[in-house]
Amino acid sequence: MDQISAGRYRAAHDQEDHMTDTPDVRVGQIWADNDPRSAGRYVIVEAVNDTHAMVAQCGPHGTIHQKARRTEIRLTRMRPTSNGYRLERDA
Repeated sequence: MDQISAGRYRAAHDQEDHMTDTPDVRVGQIWADNDPRSAGRYVIVEAVNDTHAMVAQCGPHGTIHQKARRTEIRLTRMRPTSNGYRLERDA
């Protein structure tokens, strides 16, 4: 592999590693959905395991809705990308 190819290979893998960084997701944090189709959707983390966060839909200040929908979200989606989540309030 020549020097240029090696540099491209390294850059591509550095970017992949950055994209798969799993943030420190903890119980009590409030996350906002970045998907424009879900504008205004907030979730609060109720439990975390090795691969998923169990969340409940809530308001921006953490008030859980009376009939809150609960779901699991892969930890790899808990990052500020267009189809991910951004941390609004730490626990």
